[in-house]
Amino acid sequence: MPLSNRHLLGLEGVPKEDIQLILDTTTTFREVLERPIKKVPTLQGKTVVNLFFENSTRTRISFELAEKRLSADAVNFSSSSSSVSKGETLKDTMRNIEAMKVDMVVVRHSAAGTPKFLTNICDSNIINAGDGIHEHPTQALLDIYSIREKLGKLEGLKVCIVGDVAHSRVALSNIFGLITMGAKVSVCGPSTMIPRNIEELGVDVIYNIDEAIQENNVLNVLRIQLERKAREYFPSIREYAKYFGITEERLEKNGKDIVIMHPGPINRGVELSAAVADGLHQIILQQVTNGVAVRMAVLYLLGTMN
Repeated sequence: MPLSNRHLLGLEGVPKEDIQLILDTTTTFREVLERPIKKVPTLQGKTVVNLFFENSTRTRISFELAEKRLSADAVNFSSSSSSVSKGETLKDTMRNIEAMKVDMVVVRHSAAGTPKFLTNICDSNIINAGDGIHEHPTQALLDIYSIREKLGKLEGLKVCIVGDVAHSRVALSNIFGLITMGAKVSVCGPSTMIPRNIEELGVDVIYNIDEAIQENNVLNVLRIQLERKAREYFPSIREYAKYFGITEERLEKNGKDIVIMHPGPINRGVELSAAVADGLHQIILQQVTNGVAVRMAVLYLLGTMN
């Protein structure tokens, strides 16, 4: 069965069957990535534009690799070297790009709602690669897939999202996706970084990192977004690391075999100590590898709907 929507704007309201289909399709493409020739002709003849208005390394390269490994033609857009820098509106930029007969658009933008806006002005499939502090669905999908790959299931698992939840699009997409798939989700961080009334989304709130370690199977540790004035929400980097940083000593003290995840880039010595970032508990590089396969799955499922 195809996906129920021809765009991927977020995971809020996405049916369990759609997420399950994406995860199962990811397994197929994960096997492709282990082959000597990591390429299939699935989207040959399709053109995908990567429309990035924010800086990105992992997400942009991951999408570009996914597109090329599906044999699609990938075109990268940079706002700094485009007509946007001359004052062209997003609407005009998109309409001009679509007039060149593209099929799919992957968009990252600082303004929440931009992917939804694009669906109203163009016919291409739109994939949200992160819009402001709203959602980042493919990151959540690769996180969810990585958990299932590591632990063999999602139903009944306890997953805690740690850090700056209030300003994280990764957190919101993970909450929606994990709860849909039957996981029990909690959040942990300084009170200034936990949104008010977040319990209404079906999550528990924990303010003590040791308690979070003891009670959960997985910690998905968010990056402290220093470029978005995150320092305004706690007294100092040193204090954040002291009370919420994950260290080997903290894991050993709590005697817990727990899975550590991080969407990257890592602020070493802040969210994670170097020992944890490189240690046996973490699956961070597996997340990166799985990101290519997840994006291949999304591109394939959307690209073959038309």
